[in-house]
Amino acid sequence: MLPRKVHGVVHVAEDTDYRKHADNLGKCPKGHSPWTGVSQFLQTSQKIIQFASGKEPQPGDTIIYVAGAFDLFHVGHVDFLKRVHQIAKRPYIIVGLHFDQEVNLYKGKNYPIMNVHERTLSVLACRYVSEVVIGAPYSVTADLLDHFKVDLVCHGMTEVVPDKDGSDPYQEPKRRSIFRLIDSGNNLTTDLIVKRIIKNRLEFEARNQKKEAKELAVLEVMKRKEEAAQQKIGLRNQES
Repeated sequence: MLPRKVHGVVHVAEDTDYRKHADNLGKCPKGHSPWTGVSQFLQTSQKIIQFASGKEPQPGDTIIYVAGAFDLFHVGHVDFLKRVHQIAKRPYIIVGLHFDQEVNLYKGKNYPIMNVHERTLSVLACRYVSEVVIGAPYSVTADLLDHFKVDLVCHGMTEVVPDKDGSDPYQEPKRRSIFRLIDSGNNLTTDLIVKRIIKNRLEFEARNQKKEAKELAVLEVMKRKEEAAQQKIGLRNQES
């Protein structure tokens, strides 16, 4: 199997503020959980090759470009890519992944959760994806469309945030009439997953706190009974 051409510069992502929250969720009395905290994942060319199919676009293929963070790669992403894959007889889907700093600029809230290396391998593992552009520009430029000979640009039903200059990141494909909105029928998003995780974690902690409070109350009663018993023994010893 030949390695797929994966474009862009692979870099070690800087830590983002969301990881402080992740650390707090993983705290235990004597330190941090070994499974929670700052990701130490490092990308290598060999890892990319292992996940890449090596498929090149062929004459007659419809080259479709989609872009985004694809963070915490989930079934919502898969359903979207599957729907994109179905709109052409011979689709060749290129996914543009934005660098971590870019994602943080337009999503805020201390995203992304997964760094660009982890997101790259997650997307490459999807059967509907033919190629990944690592560090794709936020706005879909004429140079990008021409370079990859893109026939169609697709976006899901999620909000499109304007670029830093206030412009529409899809204005060029719209100008060329090659832009299409795709409704996957699945409204699951990374935001919803994160909210579920935090909600479940808080509920878990609340249950544990109630349980601990009850246990402490029982221990206190047992302690008082033990002290009272010791006092009775002491009085008997004094009387004897």
